[in-house]
Amino acid sequence: MSVSITVQEQDFNVGEAYEAMRQINGPKVGAIAAFVGLVRDQNVKAGDGTRVNTLTLEHYPGMTESSIQSIADKALARWQLQALAIYHRVGELQPMDQIVMVMASSGHREDAFAAAQFVMDYLKTDAVFWKKELTESGSRWIESTRGDQERAKDWQSKP
Repeated sequence: MSVSITVQEQDFNVGEAYEAMRQINGPKVGAIAAFVGLVRDQNVKAGDGTRVNTLTLEHYPGMTESSIQSIADKALARWQLQALAIYHRVGELQPMDQIVMVMASSGHREDAFAAAQFVMDYLKTDAVFWKKELTESGSRWIESTRGDQERAKDWQSKP
C-alpha cells in the first residue's frame, strides 16, 4: 500500500501523477479514481458571492500533513486500496488554478471512487488549512460549509 501526501506552493501535473499511480502495483490496478479541484471565481456557498480575486491557503507544516495522513489512514482502513495520492496547494492562488488532487487506486472501481470522495469530503472539514479570500468586498477567512460538514458526517453512517 502506497500513500503519498504532498503539500506545496507549486502546481502539480495531473498526467505525471496519473502515470506514477498506474505504475504502483502494476497490473493489479483495476481502477484509478481522481478528483481535481479548482479555485472558483465566485464563492457563492461559503462566501458573499462576489468575484474572488485570490484565495490564499496557509498551513502549519507537519500539522497539516499529519491531519491529511489521519484522513488517509481512515480511507485505507475502510476500502481495499493499492495506492492513495493527495496533493494540496498552499499560498496565493488565482481563479482556475488547481488547488487539490486526490487519486485512489484499487482492484475495483467501487473502492477507488468511494475512497477518493471520502478523502475529498474530509479534506474540506478536517485538514488543517486556513483559507482567506480576497474579493471585491475585501478579504475574509472562510471555513467549511454546512454542506461540507454534512457530507463528512454522512460517511459515519455508510458501511
